[in-house]
Amino acid sequence: MTAIPLHFELPEKLTVEKFLKKLNQNLDFEIASQQYTIKTFYDTFDWRLYGAERICELNQSKSASSVSLINSNSGLCLAVEACQNPPKFSGQCAEGRLKTQLTELIEMRALLPLAQLPHQVYRLNILNKDRKTILRIKLDEYETLENHLSLQPLKGYAMAVIKVSAILQKSLKIKSISPCAVLNKALKQQGRKANDYSSKLAIKLTPDMRADKASIIIYQQLLQAIQRNENNTLADIDSEFLHDFRVAIRRTRAGLSQIKHTLPAHAVTQYADFFAWLGHITGPTRDLDVYLLSYKQYQASLPESLQQELTPLYAFLKHKQVNAQKELADKLSSPKCRKKLSEWEVFLNQPLAKKGAGSNAKLTIKALADQRIWKVYQRILNEGNAISEASPAEALHDLRKTCKKLRYLMEFFQSLYPAAEFKAVLKALKGFQSVLGDFQDYEIQEINLKKFSEEMMEQNVATSTFLAMGVLVQHLDTMRSAARHDFAEQFERFKQAKNQHTFKRLFAHKA
Repeated sequence: MTAIPLHFELPEKLTVEKFLKKLNQNLDFEIASQQYTIKTFYDTFDWRLYGAERICELNQSKSASSVSLINSNSGLCLAVEACQNPPKFSGQCAEGRLKTQLTELIEMRALLPLAQLPHQVYRLNILNKDRKTILRIKLDEYETLENHLSLQPLKGYAMAVIKVSAILQKSLKIKSISPCAVLNKALKQQGRKANDYSSKLAIKLTPDMRADKASIIIYQQLLQAIQRNENNTLADIDSEFLHDFRVAIRRTRAGLSQIKHTLPAHAVTQYADFFAWLGHITGPTRDLDVYLLSYKQYQASLPESLQQELTPLYAFLKHKQVNAQKELADKLSSPKCRKKLSEWEVFLNQPLAKKGAGSNAKLTIKALADQRIWKVYQRILNEGNAISEASPAEALHDLRKTCKKLRYLMEFFQSLYPAAEFKAVLKALKGFQSVLGDFQDYEIQEINLKKFSEEMMEQNVATSTFLAMGVLVQHLDTMRSAARHDFAEQFERFKQAKNQHTFKRLFAHKA
């Protein structure tokens, strides 16, 4: 059954006054209210709401102000909360449907304003012969966009919706639109479009492209990610800006070390050192962000009687994070950092030498990608096979680093390979990586919590807090042991014959 159109856009020359006159010729109605309203759309920097087919809007008038969460397909309001300003984070909402749904959708990300639209809102009641309201219409008269209207059905009057929708389309020649059309047009006015940022790589390369040109394209896209996250990392808007900033840095470092001999050796060495420095200075703040994000999980892992005793740990971590963030902002704003990033951008925009500056520069990128991916994959198998129950933790940490290099290489070059097979082995790699990541994360958190305990002893923290932290350390140690035990099973799953055959078919034939 085809859905009945509920949302419409008035023709550009059809004013509200003219529309109401035309509507009056077809239907009996009354204007219930008219208000000047400012609508502001919100989403996270990486479009989590839009991607989940949700629209978040703040509507402010003299008489009311509220935040609504709307289904962008149906236009149905899923949650609404009266407030003067939208919450920056979902946790700041009052308990209720809005908080529950936002928390699930945006997690730790901040809501940021996208576009603001001043407009007049007319609310019309469609009446039957008995002067009963059988349908409501919301009419939006925008200052900078075409006017829009939406039908708001009332229970028990389904036929009224069908009738009015048909009149609008057939008699008044008004076209139906998507509920997210207003947002999309408001973004377009600003030179933007939805989903104009994603932390996921989508690098388009062609198999016969020269390797030096392809590597430049990769680094340029990574630099754009660094630049787009830099200011909000400095401002500490939310923790994911620094996360994405660091991922772009790590990917750049992996490219410089693994996409070999495509660029001048002196430049590779120079910028590899710089990006290593960037990775180093951003590490402490990110680690503290992770601890703060994990705090509720830490609490939940404890017996209920000890959960509140952990509160001083949160305050301690937050204080350290604030100081680390200030120190990081100073370093990222330093002349050294700004100069190097600027020089890197200039270098990437220089014309390529015809002969190529590296021994692999004139290779096709497909040939180089095959070679590098296959070699690093073989290294993973060798390192993994050498690990036994007696192997030290460092062996697993080294294997994790090798897996990261392979993952970044595969993400760089995914456009060169058949999508279905490629995604299958990339998914297998990510699954194996996750157990290695868990093992290292639990170990580092365990070590650092012990250090934090020593620091907190100088602050006259209650003994009960140290007891809670001791139980938490034991929990992390248990989780670390479980991840270590799970390694062998996950490695066997990763290196199963099916995956090995796919890796060989995709990458080994030209190695």
